[in-house]
Amino acid sequence: MPKTEADLQAAVDGGLFEESHHLDLKKAPNSKGDNKELARDLSSFAVDGGTLIIGVQENKGSRTFELAPQPLSGLPEKIEQVARTIPDPPLTVITEEISSAVDNGTGYLIVHIPASPVAPHMVDNRYFGRGDKTKYQMADAEVVGLHTRRRDTEADTLTLLRKEMDEDPLRDVGAQSHLFLVAQPTAGRRDMCLPITGAKDWNQRLRTLIQQALQASRTQAALYGGFSPDLSSAHQGHRRARGVALSSSGLGAGRVYTPQGGSYDESVVELQLFEDGGLRLLMTRLSEGASKPYESPSDAEQVIFDAAAVIYARHMLDLIRLISDDVGYHGNWAVAVGANRLRGRRRYQGWSGFLSNHMYSADTYEESTGATLAELRDAPGMLTRRLLGPLLRSLDSEEAFAKALTDEE
Repeated sequence: MPKTEADLQAAVDGGLFEESHHLDLKKAPNSKGDNKELARDLSSFAVDGGTLIIGVQENKGSRTFELAPQPLSGLPEKIEQVARTIPDPPLTVITEEISSAVDNGTGYLIVHIPASPVAPHMVDNRYFGRGDKTKYQMADAEVVGLHTRRRDTEADTLTLLRKEMDEDPLRDVGAQSHLFLVAQPTAGRRDMCLPITGAKDWNQRLRTLIQQALQASRTQAALYGGFSPDLSSAHQGHRRARGVALSSSGLGAGRVYTPQGGSYDESVVELQLFEDGGLRLLMTRLSEGASKPYESPSDAEQVIFDAAAVIYARHMLDLIRLISDDVGYHGNWAVAVGANRLRGRRRYQGWSGFLSNHMYSADTYEESTGATLAELRDAPGMLTRRLLGPLLRSLDSEEAFAKALTDEE
């Protein structure tokens, strides 16, 4: 990718620019019609991924390209707004500015459109793909094929999730609901995370990544609070088959659960990282008994900590992003969230004794989605909504977590 105006000029002079399946060159959008056209371009690239360079235009007469610096003020924000508001579902893109040597506020914008795990994207009720040199309206059969491929990927991710739920080391312990989060790179090497899991100081490196996830300012700003136990409770290191793990007290080697005799024995946190980049997160305090002053603890009603699901999902997404940066993986991820022992339980609304009237009507919850690195960096709220929106709406609490489910600056 070009990094300077000189790089762009050299590419023009060398005849290296040619619009293709993965590259388009444009002037900046100036009208509502231009914005719609831009949205169609972005959506077409989202199927396989591509790059749009704004500030290089074609001379139709000579069929060559030339530099046409554009005003940069507000341009990245405009492109990102178009990507997030016009295509359905929204897109997340990555932009890079290149200033003109004239230094008059003009320059060029490189727009990277990652291959979207939720493609195809619709604009004005039509789906767009990318041909050899330009976009086109996709035929029904191609749209159906992409949706089928996406469902197959989601099914594979849910299979991984269900395996984790079936192998829950506290499956037969207590009455609390448990939360499960699974992430798997979709195009990583089988030893992608070996630099972490195979290092002598893997324990400290994984703890550092956890602390960075907990300290991520955007997560704290979005949630305004925390939950106990949090990820830092996972402090005991264990070697696991093809990976490593950090767990809280009570979950030892071989994932064997041994009560310690404390009041929070049933509340366990475990993070597993595998050589192939797979992440597994277990938290067993998604619910707890809430008894009224005149009730016996044995009569306490189990209430769901929906805030815990949101907090852990946001932290998991931060961990995925941090691990991607650490090992240099820029591909997509498949992410899934699950919970069990939910039937007939209501959300926690404080220890006032007043509970929601909305009881969850199924025993388990499962949802999966794909995530690009751009979304992990810039749209974790949107990803959290894709993962937890159905659960929160069923509990009538989606509005309560608006800050964590959006990506407003």
